[in-house]
Amino acid sequence: MARETVVHRQGEDYAYEDEQGEQRGARLLREVLEVGILTLMLFIVVHLLVQNYRVDGPSMTPTLINQEYILVDKAQYIFQRPQRGDIIVFAFPQDTSQDFVKRIIGLPGDTVRVDANGQVTVDGVAINEPYVNDLTNPYPPNTWVLKSDQYFVLGDNRGDSSDSRAWGPVPRSDIIGKAALVYWPFSDLRLLSDYSIVYAHVHK
Repeated sequence: MARETVVHRQGEDYAYEDEQGEQRGARLLREVLEVGILTLMLFIVVHLLVQNYRVDGPSMTPTLINQEYILVDKAQYIFQRPQRGDIIVFAFPQDTSQDFVKRIIGLPGDTVRVDANGQVTVDGVAINEPYVNDLTNPYPPNTWVLKSDQYFVLGDNRGDSSDSRAWGPVPRSDIIGKAALVYWPFSDLRLLSDYSIVYAHVHK
């Protein structure tokens, strides 16, 4: 006759070794190890999906303030592509040991232009950006045509930001995740908006 393999919830069934008083220490050790392993697995899973970062610098003011802490969703772009308006954390293309945070302005295939006065156009559509602190453009006016894996990013504090105007688009492979939440200081707790409505008139 075939034998079934069964499992029992801990503490559900009467255990012979408890009656004999022989294995209680071993059972306690096993339970401690199980809790430790489960905690470690949960930590690993959470770390794979979410990462916390500290903002260092003024380039995303007023959306992100220097020394604020943010949570970055690393799982979202597994299921969907980054979108215009998303605030992303990515490896700096010129030094991938550094992580930067900026806002996506242009998607693969887009033509992005930044004029001398700071006006941004995407595929000929002028973008009215309510989240921008300063439209000053300290870089020469230029136009970028994005390749199939490139994203154009800018800081919200345009007059004090090193971004795609200075060093070009960000490859998709360098994008770590989407900044979703400011969680510290606690008084600044807030979700981060992607302002998708701003780009509603640009083709999808």
